Amino acid sequence: MVRTQSQAPRDGAPALLVQLTDCHLFGEAETSMLGVNTDASLRAVLGQIEADHKHPDLVLATGDLSQDGEVAAYQRLAGMLQASPALAGARIRCLPGNHDAPDTLRRALPAWSEPVTDVGAWRVICLDTTVPGSNGGHLPDSQLDLLESALAEAPERPALVATHHNAMPITHWHDTMMIDNPQRLFQLLARWPQARVLLWGHVHHEFDRRRHNLRILATPSTCFQFSVRDGRHVVDGKAPGYRWIKLYKDGSLATGVRRVQEPQTVNAAEVARVA
Repeated sequence: MVRTQSQAPRDGAPALLVQLTDCHLFGEAETSMLGVNTDASLRAVLGQIEADHKHPDLVLATGDLSQDGEVAAYQRLAGMLQASPALAGARIRCLPGNHDAPDTLRRALPAWSEPVTDVGAWRVICLDTTVPGSNGGHLPDSQLDLLESALAEAPERPALVATHHNAMPITHWHDTMMIDNPQRLFQLLARWPQARVLLWGHVHHEFDRRRHNLRILATPSTCFQFSVRDGRHVVDGKAPGYRWIKLYKDGSLATGVRRVQEPQTVNAAEVARVA
């Protein structure tokens, strides 16, 4: 299993993770989708990270990084992230979504595609839930084995598990595009109490729930956002954004979502440290 050396924050401070997701960049620069220039929108989110004075230890990009799976889209994504002053010095990890070309992504960004990364006291594990030719998700035995091995190797480390597809519906409507075998994932995670966070993209929507020992999180897209109305996905007009997560040595965390041009405010419910 490929793994990079742990990066320890200074003076025992928590590690800071920033999640970016569902960028939907095209091979051709400055292309719009659903009325949004996805390049410009990602640049705005990166600018918001800088304005918020966030300097993450790890950036996690959780799929649908490209809309058309073109090499040029991944190369431009890399250029934009590497040029961001806010991300200077941060390690970057990514995983594919249903609109990505997974093999192309891994060839274009091999160092960023390593599935297991230690940051501070935590272990971050990225899983590939894509199914060729489908918008839905699935966890094959190979990915479940990877997850169990990564957890078994470091039982002392709190763990964050990242996927692209959601493992539960975000509304009461039946979701045909989520992971189709979520119970296998939850059963495995229940055997490893150090698994503290399950994080995904895909839904273009903010989400925060608890399930036993797990904090379950989803994050707005860096471009357009979705809501579900009458069983259908509709664009809801909210601003793009990102999620930040502080990962403490004792396994607790603090997290919040920030959107572009949102006033700098503190929401006690968002930032409360949860053991």
